[in-house]
Amino acid sequence: MELLIGHSPDPDDAFMFYALKKGLVKASFKVREFLVDIETLNKLAIHGRIDVTAVSTHAMAYIGSRYYILRVGASMGLRYGPVVVGNTAKPEMVAVPGTYTTATLLVKLAMPNVKTVEIPFDKIMDAVRAGVVDAGALIHEGQITYERYGLRKIIDLGEWWYEETKLPTPLGLDIVKASLGVEVAKAVKDALLESIRYAMSHREEALAHAMEFSRGLDISDTDRFVRMYVNDYTMDMGIDGERAIKTLLEMGHERGLLPEPQLLFI
Repeated sequence: MELLIGHSPDPDDAFMFYALKKGLVKASFKVREFLVDIETLNKLAIHGRIDVTAVSTHAMAYIGSRYYILRVGASMGLRYGPVVVGNTAKPEMVAVPGTYTTATLLVKLAMPNVKTVEIPFDKIMDAVRAGVVDAGALIHEGQITYERYGLRKIIDLGEWWYEETKLPTPLGLDIVKASLGVEVAKAVKDALLESIRYAMSHREEALAHAMEFSRGLDISDTDRFVRMYVNDYTMDMGIDGERAIKTLLEMGHERGLLPEPQLLFI
């Protein structure tokens, strides 16, 4: 059996999927890899066009029970997350990296009075510096590099989330199409866990692969970014991780931003 597996071309995803992609761990399926930005993966999953994929937690409100949420592979941070940067403490227009990204939902929850405009994630810092927008929500490596570009933090959305909930920030998940069946989902879960374990125990090797997707980060920054989002929650999101996902989507629903979530975990 061959599975179409999508993830974003980022260091943390590359690190996690390295051993699975290279056939360094056992799997009962063949991997056909598809690399594209997270917002495109969100849209593909919403339309049921991909077997296994990384998605934003926000997108699960629209994907629902058509996919299993794996309890491994999650990108979660405790007291950190997307950073809103800008040149004014009270922005009116904030750039966000896509309709279904978790950063967008967090902006709308934490900053309910701002207007948002979608700009590709790798162009948001340029838009803020040019004054096209008052502020921008940074994901990926922008979270650790923005100060180098003279930008000032307005709010760390992960810090805001922790103060509101005392839970980790549930940014991204790995999911498997439910129509493939429980056994396939379990097989993917087991193989991904072994892939993450391999990367953890062969860190230099896996980091060398992750560097291919580092978008200009040096090895130190790449390692720092990977450590932010490949952590204990990635190995097993646990009770707190599951609660964080449910709380985020329920909060969005209660505030009229999302449909009522229907979730399946495995």
